[in-house]
Amino acid sequence: MPLLHVSRPSFLSPRLATVAAVVLLVIAGCSKNDAPAGAGAGGGGGGGARPAPEVGVIVATPGDVGLVTELPGRLEASRVAQVRARAAGILLKREFREGSDVKAGQLLFRIDPAPLVAATQNAQAALARSEANAAQAKALADRYKPLVEANAVSKQEYVNAVASQKTAEADVAASRAALQTAKINQGYADVTSPISGRIGRALVTEGALVGQGDATELAVVQQINPLYVNFTQSASDVLKLRRAVAAGQYKRAGGEDAASIRLVLEDGTDYGQDGKLLFSDLTVDATTGQVTLRAEIPNPKGELLPGLYVRVKLEQAQVSNAITVPQQAVTRTQQGDHLTVVGADGKLSQRTVKISAAKDNQWVVLEGLKAGEQVMVDGFQRLQMMPPGTPVKAVPWTKPNPNGAAPTAAPAASGAAPAPQKAASAPAEKK
Repeated sequence: MPLLHVSRPSFLSPRLATVAAVVLLVIAGCSKNDAPAGAGAGGGGGGGARPAPEVGVIVATPGDVGLVTELPGRLEASRVAQVRARAAGILLKREFREGSDVKAGQLLFRIDPAPLVAATQNAQAALARSEANAAQAKALADRYKPLVEANAVSKQEYVNAVASQKTAEADVAASRAALQTAKINQGYADVTSPISGRIGRALVTEGALVGQGDATELAVVQQINPLYVNFTQSASDVLKLRRAVAAGQYKRAGGEDAASIRLVLEDGTDYGQDGKLLFSDLTVDATTGQVTLRAEIPNPKGELLPGLYVRVKLEQAQVSNAITVPQQAVTRTQQGDHLTVVGADGKLSQRTVKISAAKDNQWVVLEGLKAGEQVMVDGFQRLQMMPPGTPVKAVPWTKPNPNGAAPTAAPAASGAAPAPQKAASAPAEKK
């Protein structure tokens, strides 16, 4: 459609043109004043009451809560065996793959057995000679026995014959022991694993002379299932815990030796297997004031390795009738710990509380909070834009999604989206 061009007639006087312009400005001002009034009536603004802001709350629920202490620790193999050469000789062959799992009694190294076989044969020959001498001495003593009774030989000759027999028998016993020793040394030519576990790298190579002078270390076998974790705890914390248990504030978590153990790896992930506390040292380190503790951790898949630094979550005691609140609900200052309680009328009140150790990103509240009270967890930023004493609307608080977006923020974002879509579509329809 062609646009019409309206031009001011030349016959209009300047005064009339001025009056017409004033009338147009008044009409435009009236239309602008009417637009907000209509919008306010439709959207609940203007003269209507503003709705109370929503805040996320949780209901305080008492229960038994375990006190978890996180301490640094280091893993250690439960059994360590050094494989050494117990016989002297040249190392002929390595019979295992480095870094593999081996069984107790499995062949690991072969040492040249030729000198050991020769020593065994020499011991066998010495035994045979001793046995022959013993037989000859016994025959002589048996021959002299009836003769001494008939006074055919002197008693001294008979005594000497009996002594020679016993000496020959002792030589036989010594020769048998020497033969047994030679056989044992010959068996040492095959070096086996003393325990089951994972073997490291070979410390010697084929062709090396081992066992000459001292027992040469060949390899190390470590049992890594289960593993030990050694960690330390402050002696003052141990005393406080014992005093609290004695006073009835806490109770043992299934007994001192049954304390729950969880591991946190270096990357922050939680190790899936639970451990058990084995013992607590009876002495305090004079230099650090720490007490050494040891726990046992199962390692069926071999994921953990000895020497790895970990964080140990130790549950030594439980608190009865304790309340847990998310850490974001508590404000910690030098004057004390505070949280916000929402009353039944929507009014907010500050509460001073006494908290204990944290567990799973939550504080354990010991005093200052009653069962059934609503604790404010979310919505603090909304109240910053409101005047003091503004009543609020309490809604159940839910933990954020894994992607970090809170579920309560989704409806507000979706409700604000249609307006800009309509505004953007209007020019398209006009085209």
